[in-house]
Amino acid sequence: MNIELTAVFRKFPEGYAAFVEELPGANTQGATLEEARANLVEAVTMVLEANRQLAEEELQGENVIREPLKIAAT
Repeated sequence: MNIELTAVFRKFPEGYAAFVEELPGANTQGATLEEARANLVEAVTMVLEANRQLAEEELQGENVIREPLKIAAT
């Protein structure tokens, strides 16, 4: 699946804060821009995994349909 998200990096004296505009909760920091980028990828992965797990737990035993959703680039 190819989804393009927007990473935002803000410079501070101590390093960088980072977040993804389209994904609330995906935020992090790093001493360098490269570290903040790597940490942000990890944060996005963790948010998506946590959301999936929460949804699975909430819908356990329910009659639902799950299918892949492809997002076309704009």
